[in-house]
Amino acid sequence: MAIERTLAILKPDCVRKNLQGEVIARIQKAGFTVLGMKMVRLSPTAAGAFYAVHKGRPFYDSLVEFMCSGPVVPIALEKENAVADYRTLIGSTDPKDAAPGTIRKDFADNKGENCVHGSDSAENGKIEVAFFFSEKEIAENRRG
Repeated sequence: MAIERTLAILKPDCVRKNLQGEVIARIQKAGFTVLGMKMVRLSPTAAGAFYAVHKGRPFYDSLVEFMCSGPVVPIALEKENAVADYRTLIGSTDPKDAAPGTIRKDFADNKGENCVHGSDSAENGKIEVAFFFSEKEIAENRRG
């Protein structure tokens, strides 16, 4: 298996409920290396650009609005099989369908406010990490 990058975003509901520490601890216990992490407030333009792949879908406008409703914490992660392992850790998009013990099952309120984002492919993982983190930021964190 190859080392992959994936992007986690602790969404506004996660931050609002002050669950960042618990979620990050679960990510680290699952063997992920944190390459970069920051708290940001997305503008509608930035959130729209990040979720552009969903433009035109019925949930797009509410997703962009939700992602701008409070601070978010993007986290660049790395490990073997990172994308699939992270998606297993967070569970199904709809928390009522998520497996017991997953982040969404334990912390999310509903499909729209589901606590965390995860890249859906290794290719998108690279693209999404680059949306929030420069290679310089990642490299500087590796030296630390």
